[in-house]
Amino acid sequence: MSNDAIKHNMDRVDAVIVGAGVVGLAIGAEIARSDREIYILEKETSYGQATSSRNSEVIHAGIYYPKGSLKAELCVEANPMIYEICREHRIPHKRLGKIIVANGEAEVKQLEEILKNARECGARDLELIDADDVHKLEPNVKADAAILSPTTGIIDAHGLMDHYHNEARRKSGADPLALDTEVTGLRKTGDGYEVEMVSGGEQFSVEARVVINSAGLHADSVAAMAGIDIDQAGYRIHWCKGDYFSLTGKPPASMLVYPPPPKDAASLGIHTVPDLTGRLKFGPNAYYVDEIGYGVESSSDEFWRDIVNYLPTIRKEDLHPDMSGIRAKLQGPGDPVRDFVITHEEDRGYPGLINLVGIESPGLTSAPTIAEMVGKWVDELL
Repeated sequence: MSNDAIKHNMDRVDAVIVGAGVVGLAIGAEIARSDREIYILEKETSYGQATSSRNSEVIHAGIYYPKGSLKAELCVEANPMIYEICREHRIPHKRLGKIIVANGEAEVKQLEEILKNARECGARDLELIDADDVHKLEPNVKADAAILSPTTGIIDAHGLMDHYHNEARRKSGADPLALDTEVTGLRKTGDGYEVEMVSGGEQFSVEARVVINSAGLHADSVAAMAGIDIDQAGYRIHWCKGDYFSLTGKPPASMLVYPPPPKDAASLGIHTVPDLTGRLKFGPNAYYVDEIGYGVESSSDEFWRDIVNYLPTIRKEDLHPDMSGIRAKLQGPGDPVRDFVITHEEDRGYPGLINLVGIESPGLTSAPTIAEMVGKWVDELL
């Protein structure tokens, strides 16, 4: 659908999705029907330009997240689904496997705790292996022990987004995506919402029975537009940046290799990031920022000091600034880890408003199960 199609159709529509990252597009593909009119609104000039395209592109197994959390449940369920989607629709991916390595008694104990939690959450096929087994898998990796996760892999995130966009278009019978369209207002009406937008410098609005807020880094702002007190609700997003450094020369490891996660819970630690072309990056680290910008601000010294703990052959001069991304975290610096917020706001007095706030990792992996969860609410509402 072109942006002009919205401008000439000010009538009531069934649903508006705010944000065309991987989760917004997955929801669009899930709820699209030939007899439903839906819009997917994206303020950038192409979809998936923020968090969805600036990450490690990992298919996670659901190892780290607290038992009973949405992160754990949705990720564990989605892991085999993502591989099936990739096979069926020929989306580039590799099931590389992952090792979380430990050096020293304290880290080995931490691994045992991680493994216990992961198994309680239902993560599949995990195994605690010793130094000899690690050496057989990855001869250059230094580790006393490791958790082996054979179902972890990597994916072409843009390929997945292309698939969801194509599915939404096919099921709708028209393209529901409107790019360069920023939501500027959201007002509850009698039995729906007036969604105000700016597209190509023009202001206009549509009325929707259902609004799905999947605005990523700006999801708290969209929730606030509707009238929700985001501090009282616990919806304020904290931007947490992560940098990546690329490696010149032959990659010393082919699997995903992770250290034990740092105690600050802001990241999973600086790990290997193989891509589908055979290149290797390292990252991401984690630091909070007040502005969105994608320049690499970290030093190669910082990265090298972490990496040589498990890949001692890496030379600092072979690390080069590559890219960065920003996570939409609900916890601020020093706060305990927070779960996804995925909720129909009926109890707050906003029937038909579905908020997705704090969708960070494992949001890419969990996209199909998040979409199913939201799709059930939409079916009940429409």
